[in-house]
Amino acid sequence: MIFPAPLAATTSALGNEQINLLTYLDDMCDRLEELDPLVHAFLPEADRRARLKTEATALQARFPDPVTRPPLYGIPIGVKDVFPVDGFSTQAGSHLPPEVFVAPEAACVRMLRAAGALVLGKTVTTEFAYFEPGPTRNPHHLDHTPGGSSSGSAAAVAAGICPLALGTQTIGSTIRPAAFCGIVGFKATFGRIPRAGLILCSESLDHVGYFTQDVAGTALVASLLCRDWHPVTPASLPVLGVPDGPYLAQASTEALDAFERQLAVLQKAGYTVRRVATLGDIEAIHHSHLRLVFAEMAQVHATWFEQYVSLYRPRTAAAIREGRTVNSEEATRAREGRTLLRGTLESLMTREGIDVWVCPAAPGPAPEGIDSTGSPIMNFPWTYAGMPAITVPAGRAGNGLPLGFQCIAATLADEYLLAWAGPIAEVMASL
Repeated sequence: MIFPAPLAATTSALGNEQINLLTYLDDMCDRLEELDPLVHAFLPEADRRARLKTEATALQARFPDPVTRPPLYGIPIGVKDVFPVDGFSTQAGSHLPPEVFVAPEAACVRMLRAAGALVLGKTVTTEFAYFEPGPTRNPHHLDHTPGGSSSGSAAAVAAGICPLALGTQTIGSTIRPAAFCGIVGFKATFGRIPRAGLILCSESLDHVGYFTQDVAGTALVASLLCRDWHPVTPASLPVLGVPDGPYLAQASTEALDAFERQLAVLQKAGYTVRRVATLGDIEAIHHSHLRLVFAEMAQVHATWFEQYVSLYRPRTAAAIREGRTVNSEEATRAREGRTLLRGTLESLMTREGIDVWVCPAAPGPAPEGIDSTGSPIMNFPWTYAGMPAITVPAGRAGNGLPLGFQCIAATLADEYLLAWAGPIAEVMASL
């Protein structure tokens, strides 16, 4: 059920012709045809293989010399179905007619194509990237959720159907499914990856995210998508900060026990860990975050909801209706709260000499069933603050399902976060 699909190694092999592009794409289509009837990560497409071969042949003709090939030459990518993609319809996991969502191709998709990537297909999303799930299942155990809302993208990469897939995060929609599926999930500093063309859930909180099986691949993509990217080489190991208090206590006993084991192996590897009491107002953060999401969902869907209300699923409709009760003053306070929280967290980092906050990526392993995508409670504050976050695989729970280790850096410290995440992931691989 799980195939290796490391992005960095694959880009090198394709670019240097160690792997033949057409043969590789045939293999990936074979994987999709074998696994997707079980995992349900991709939306159906007629003649996918023929289309990809045509696009790959054109790419080969454009770049016959390996020296001139772009960094993602021939890489097949999954694209969450909230990003318009030329040649594909968009429905955002909904029952609304696709004509409603016709728009120019999303900026980040164009950027990946310009870097040589080929679109393998659209991946399943929860309805409008909120909580109503699609049919996707966790490749590690088909009776469990892959998480959401970027469920199809996470499952596709975890299964090895593609080495890279785009997602989004409004609360925990990249970090949580990556943790549940045992892969790397990254969301950059708010706004650092262009969102142009994205069907928004929340103007103030939507982040573009993506999934790989390897941190090296994640860093490669960040260098292509993040504005003003400047590679760094940290001089020393980062100091890790544990946010002690009500926030951390939200995780399950099993997750917290695993987190202590993770910290222990990091300390043994030479990392300094500092425990700092913070996020004591986590319930208020949750409330402000959700009320802002609902208010901005109501704005995004104002016209569509009036025209197609009967086509919306219950949880999405309830969120939009609640959003209509949020007045402008409350929404303004919630937007201001983002800056205040970020300032508090980053001031603590400076005062305590912390480089990276670390914590469980989810309250436990993926829950059983696919009627829910699991809780995003471990992701709220970092998304609300707009800080860059990554999760790396960090051992397994008692039921054999993956656990994730979440790392968060200061705003615009994305380069450092990814430079630090590679060695941390290597330590976690020992668990």
